[in-house]
Amino acid sequence: MRFKLRHITSYAYSDQVDLASHMLHLTPRPLPWQSVRGVRIHCDPAPARTSHAIDHFGNSVNWLFIDRPHEHLRVTAESEVEVAFPPAPAPEETQPWERVVEQARVAGPDAWQAAEFTFAGPMVPNDQGAGPYVAESFPPGRPILAALLDVNARIKRDFAFRPLSTTITTSVARVMAQKAGVCQDFAHLMIAGLRSLGLPARYTSGYIRTYPAPGRPRRVGADVSHAWVGAWLGEAHGWVDLDPTNNLLVREEHVVLGWGREFGDVSPLRGIILGGGDHTPSVSVDLEPLGE
Repeated sequence: MRFKLRHITSYAYSDQVDLASHMLHLTPRPLPWQSVRGVRIHCDPAPARTSHAIDHFGNSVNWLFIDRPHEHLRVTAESEVEVAFPPAPAPEETQPWERVVEQARVAGPDAWQAAEFTFAGPMVPNDQGAGPYVAESFPPGRPILAALLDVNARIKRDFAFRPLSTTITTSVARVMAQKAGVCQDFAHLMIAGLRSLGLPARYTSGYIRTYPAPGRPRRVGADVSHAWVGAWLGEAHGWVDLDPTNNLLVREEHVVLGWGREFGDVSPLRGIILGGGDHTPSVSVDLEPLGE
């Protein structure tokens, strides 16, 4: 599946910004099953300096430094992406989840990079109710992928997708209590529960294709950023991606932007400004299928 991707982030400031430095995770990640072409990032106002690097997790990062007064910011990222996720193994062919825990704990030659995703973080603590909830899907000896698919389905069933019910700093405990949230919250919840069992799990930021209502045209800019979970199946099968918001095994209709331990590692745009006062952000995403 090929897509044309456009992600626009705008800020309107109530007061003048004198200096600004921004870090961007807006370039989709090149992978063996995801090719990325024609990447362009445009900033208004134009930055005085830019730089690019690869972060600790292998994601593409851009930095912008703006040294002139401004009252708005608009960052547009465009690219063309072709996606073909590899098929997941049959669930019953994957090893018992306890064996995956042991492989991650030993952190051998094929496991050390996965092992770092077993540790808790500020947004994904080991418990806050997520541990016991996720553990219900992991009885002794159950194949790892069968257990993951079960908890993926349970989150979709037990939690309501409710926009504006949370913020980017909402805790897992709050999501557990209100039984509602958005994709970021469900990813954090699942990750926290898996890590409490000793299983490697990473936060994946990206996009998902959306469909218009029957008989209606596509609405330009109406798509959204998305988040899901990468889970390690052990040395034999590696990583698999699961979308608890939609109860899906991730396939060709998802685009990977990047991954890390939690949302803060791959926030699309974050920065430091001098001045600005109150500011109102707006985000427009368009993931347009090509060749259909």
